[in-house]
Amino acid sequence: MRKTSKKAKKLESVENLIHHNFLFKDLDPALIAKYLSPQQLVTEKLYSNRPIYTAFRPNTALEHLYVVTNGGPIVVRTTPLDRIIAITYANSCFGMQNLAFSYGNFSRAFPSLVEAYKTADVIKIPVETIRSIHQESEIFRQRYGLMFELQEKFQYHLLNCSTYPPQAVAALLRALIYQERELGNQPQDDGFVFDLPTEVIAKACQLNHRTVEQVLKGMTKVGLLKPHKAQNDLVTVINAEELKVVYGATRDKVSWWPLR
Repeated sequence: MRKTSKKAKKLESVENLIHHNFLFKDLDPALIAKYLSPQQLVTEKLYSNRPIYTAFRPNTALEHLYVVTNGGPIVVRTTPLDRIIAITYANSCFGMQNLAFSYGNFSRAFPSLVEAYKTADVIKIPVETIRSIHQESEIFRQRYGLMFELQEKFQYHLLNCSTYPPQAVAALLRALIYQERELGNQPQDDGFVFDLPTEVIAKACQLNHRTVEQVLKGMTKVGLLKPHKAQNDLVTVINAEELKVVYGATRDKVSWWPLR
């Protein structure tokens, strides 16, 4: 079998950006040709449970924007509670908050570990390229700003993770649904599919594994989630509207959760 050349792979990477990635989809072809030549792109495989970088280190900026083309999710974890505060899937990007331009000049937080929870393929785009496209394209500027907005809204949802387990898990799922819908990755309203291991849910919601398993079981039983095999990490929300009721269940408890 003939191996694919590096040049062919890079051309494929450019095509992937143009057709699938939120930031670059359907941009002016002349702009793409000017700034996103295959020679400017670096493809890389990120392996699971290995750190990529530490975000928000003092006086430190990234040199590339990371574009996820396949696999993941990529997560951001805080210390010392080891809580997950960001989840990035394919066709989205991460690292914006640590690029020294635009909103990245004002994003400040405590150092947090960024890692691939599962193996992922990424394209690294130099910050100079991102800056140039940002200056020339109004559409790109709007989308780039929305990425920051979505990150803030994701963390806002996590602020609503109460100690009531069904509401906490629903808050995370609502955050993911909002994020993926806005990015155009899963625009349909009849189902949202996430590669979402129990450990990720537990660390995002500050719950133990057993509790998360019981919540997912209850949500499946009442028709909020689609049943999956036990060894499968997929979580499929099939009733996003009804999930809102659980998300708002702070005073009125849900009937299917046994603990009061």
